Amino acid sequence: MPLFGLLLIVITTLFPAYQLCSLPNVADQIALFSQYLGLAALILMAWGQILSTRLPGVEAIFGGLDRVYVLHKWAGISAMVAILVHDTVDAEMRGLGRETVLTEFAETLGELSLYGLLILVVISIATFIPYHLWKWTHKAMGAMFAAGVFHFVFILKPFAIGDPAGLYTGVFCAAGLAAYIWMLLPEDMRPSRNYEITKLEQTGGALAITMTPDTKQISAKPGQFGVLRFVGSVNSEPHPFSFSKIGSDGSLRVTVKGLGDFTTGLAKTVATGQGVRIQGPFGKFKLSAKRREIWIAAGIGITPFLAWADALSADAEQIDLFYCVKSRTDAPHLAELEQIAQAKPNLHLHMIVSTEGQRLSAEVITQSTDTNLAQVTVSFCGPVSLRRALQAGLSRYGVTARRFQYEEFEFRTGVGLRRLAQWVLDR
Repeated sequence: MPLFGLLLIVITTLFPAYQLCSLPNVADQIALFSQYLGLAALILMAWGQILSTRLPGVEAIFGGLDRVYVLHKWAGISAMVAILVHDTVDAEMRGLGRETVLTEFAETLGELSLYGLLILVVISIATFIPYHLWKWTHKAMGAMFAAGVFHFVFILKPFAIGDPAGLYTGVFCAAGLAAYIWMLLPEDMRPSRNYEITKLEQTGGALAITMTPDTKQISAKPGQFGVLRFVGSVNSEPHPFSFSKIGSDGSLRVTVKGLGDFTTGLAKTVATGQGVRIQGPFGKFKLSAKRREIWIAAGIGITPFLAWADALSADAEQIDLFYCVKSRTDAPHLAELEQIAQAKPNLHLHMIVSTEGQRLSAEVITQSTDTNLAQVTVSFCGPVSLRRALQAGLSRYGVTARRFQYEEFEFRTGVGLRRLAQWVLDR
């Protein structure tokens, strides 16, 4: 995640503290601190709405869309903490004016926003809740944000809306509301390209879907992904999929493994000739191959590496691709990958098959590549548990965090409480 994007959110959230400290004749500093927490929560919620839009420029500032979603999650959690403390610490200041029906209604909406957001944040981080339910409750957060904006505008406060503190926070409120309205628009109104399914193929327990553009194609690069909506399907909700092949004719292929409610039933709901609307491309997981590299794929995590391997130039440095699968028959696109490796001498394919008693580790990698790992770049796509194990093992051989790139395998994640508890127990 680019440091600039993270610092941008932190600095814009802290700036109202300076504005409030500059207010004259404020005796109750505790109440003033509570006022600041309310402003900070609104700014964080506005950033959360902006980060969810997938608008051009968001990835350039904050990194790949997978990182953007992680930042979106933590902005929401941080806002929730700020709101809870704001509600606990008395923010009422004397001498600010007489309360009216409007200010009392604003106070009520503030309470509604607090408890509504608390419920929705719990639902959001509870990953066992079905995706379709999570999606709609997640959208409702924008309504709670709108209630919080109304609360901010009409409650009694130690500054006016026209003052610097009011204008500054008001700009973020307006931007957040605009982003929320954008997300409420029908999917057809958002920028996308029309494609048609031209081929369906079963490969290693996965479904490969090839699509050709109806008119203008998207300019995808190897390693990127799109957000696809299968028009006319029973479940036409948009979902992200990496491109496993990018054709010179503009065609795109995604390879889908049944890992959830949506992907498990996808093979029964799609057909050749069916329309697909694709948003994107997204992602910063791009091919470099400017130095010696190691690629590690597990299961369906092979999809971005297929596009990388297909685009690998003859003059690129040597690449070692470790492909971890349960069995060879369970490996998507294995025959295609073997053909690419045969045609490109600088691509060395290593199969790690668990049913054959093989397990991938840092020791296996260093023995198989016979190179100084401190001088290579490692790219990974697969389950989080395997990634963490390999990161820890490879770090002992000099592979730094900067030289270990990966995409978040899941866009919807919890807060890591189990991992935190395990970390505490280990110590």
